[in-house]
Amino acid sequence: MKFITGSVNGTTGVFLIDGDEASQIDMHGLGDDLMPLIHGAPVDTGGGMRVPLASITPLLPVARPGKVICLGLNYVDHIKEGGYDVPTYPALFMRGLNSLMPAGAPMIRPSCSEQLDYEVELMVIIGKGGKHIQETDALDHVFGYTVFNDGSVRDYQRRTHQWTPGKNFDATGPIGPIVVTPDEIPAGAKGLKIESRVGTEILQTANTDDMLWPVDKTIATISEYATLEPGDMIAMGTPPGVGHAKKPQPRWLRPGETIECEIAGICVCASPVVAEEDIGLAAQ
Repeated sequence: MKFITGSVNGTTGVFLIDGDEASQIDMHGLGDDLMPLIHGAPVDTGGGMRVPLASITPLLPVARPGKVICLGLNYVDHIKEGGYDVPTYPALFMRGLNSLMPAGAPMIRPSCSEQLDYEVELMVIIGKGGKHIQETDALDHVFGYTVFNDGSVRDYQRRTHQWTPGKNFDATGPIGPIVVTPDEIPAGAKGLKIESRVGTEILQTANTDDMLWPVDKTIATISEYATLEPGDMIAMGTPPGVGHAKKPQPRWLRPGETIECEIAGICVCASPVVAEEDIGLAAQ
C-alpha cells in the first residue's frame, strides 16, 4: 500500500493512494496521521472522499515522531568525498522536530549561512517497537519507507565534532510525501535508484545497495542502545555528490531553486528553497 498524509478542501487525514487518485481513510477518531495505522487500525476507506493525488497538500507522515535517528556516513564513496575514514560503527545523530517539514514546504536557508546542502536519503518508519532486535527479525519492525532530504548547514556542522547544529536548523529536513509499505518494494528497500537534482542538473545518483549498513543491520544496531518505538524514524544516510564536495567549488542550494530527492518505487520529495530573510524570519 501507499499512503499520504495531508490536507485537501479543509480536511486533514491519511489517504490511500491508487494511481493518480487517493481515498481518505476513516481513522475512527484516533488521529489524523499514520500513527493509528502503525498501531494496527484497519485501512478503512468506506465512505471516505476520493480526490486527485495532486490536490493533496502533504503533511508529515508522523506528526510527532518520538525519535528521528540519522546515519551520517553510510555510503563508502560519500565517506571518502567528505575526507573521513570508513567507520566500523555507524555515525549516528538525532534531528529535532523543528528541523523537519513535509515535502513541498519551503526549505529555509538561514540568514547566518549560505552553506545549505542537500542529502537524499531513504527514511524508515518503525511499525513495531523493541530492544535488542535481531538482524534476522529487523525488517518485521518496519511499517514503511519514505524519502528524506537531510538538509545540512555545513559551516555549522563542522564547527564541532558533534554535528547537531548543522543538522538542526529550522525547516531544513523535508520528509515524504508518500509512505510505501514493505510489500511494495524489495526487502529492506534494496536495489533502488536514489537521486537528487535541481531541474536537469543531477546532483547525486546511486543505488541503495551501496549502503554500508542496510536497514536490517541498522535497526539491530540502534536497538542495542535505544528502545525503538512505533512511529520512530531512521534516516539511512546519503550517497556521494553532496554540495560541499563538488569541484572546483561547492554547490550550495540557492533561494529560488527547487531541490528534488527521489527513490525509485517510493516517491519524489520536492522542496522550494527560500532565504530566511526573505520570509521575515531573520533576526532584526
